[in-house]
Amino acid sequence: MKLELPEDSRPAVAVSKKIQDAGGEAYLIGGCVRDLCAGRVPKDYDVATSWSPDQLLEIFPDANLTGKSFGVLRVNCFKTEIEIATFRKDGPYSDGRHPDFVEFTNLKEDIKRRDFTINALAVDPTTCEVIDYVDGLTDLKNGIVRAVGKAEDRFTEDKLRLIRAVRFAHIMNFEIEETTLLALKKMGPEIGDVAFERLFEEFTKIITQPPCSRALKMMDNCGMMKMMLPEFLKLKGVEQPPEF
Repeated sequence: MKLELPEDSRPAVAVSKKIQDAGGEAYLIGGCVRDLCAGRVPKDYDVATSWSPDQLLEIFPDANLTGKSFGVLRVNCFKTEIEIATFRKDGPYSDGRHPDFVEFTNLKEDIKRRDFTINALAVDPTTCEVIDYVDGLTDLKNGIVRAVGKAEDRFTEDKLRLIRAVRFAHIMNFEIEETTLLALKKMGPEIGDVAFERLFEEFTKIITQPPCSRALKMMDNCGMMKMMLPEFLKLKGVEQPPEF
């Protein structure tokens, strides 16, 4: 599959091509590719590369070094900040959020560590060809949210992914794939391990995308609501004014 890259992708494309011209691999990756394949407008663009942060600093000496230990740099191009991440393979997630260590690797291994298949797509900015190692295009076509690999492993690595699964199903009007949903129901109460600030951002994205009743019911059915907003459960069965 080939994509037609829009004008607002120009900063990310320029960053990618600068890396390619210097001898590295570079691709647009993640949510921006998902949205482009689905005919949606991406909110931002991320780049993944074969080059290490130190190599990247040779061609982007003014890069923001926040995240360097995890292989991430941020550079400004055409007044737009672009995140560049080195292909990586994560070690164990002892804190349920960050890997204890990362190993730099190749694109295929990098994609295997990502959360959901629809978010694990890449595109070569030179050829505009979509790269899909996890059948994400099929899931995107069929309206499915499916974990990459074993769902319980992906949720254990970062428990914020529990609510992210619901958010993607909600905003894209997708269904959650059966084994992913089973893992979600099993592990849903563990959402209480996630910092409030991280949950707030995801939950805000859900409730500001109406109608959100399906998403709230899904969170309830998976045991998340009792950990996040137990007050919500007391509203079950309470009659609402007709205008609402």
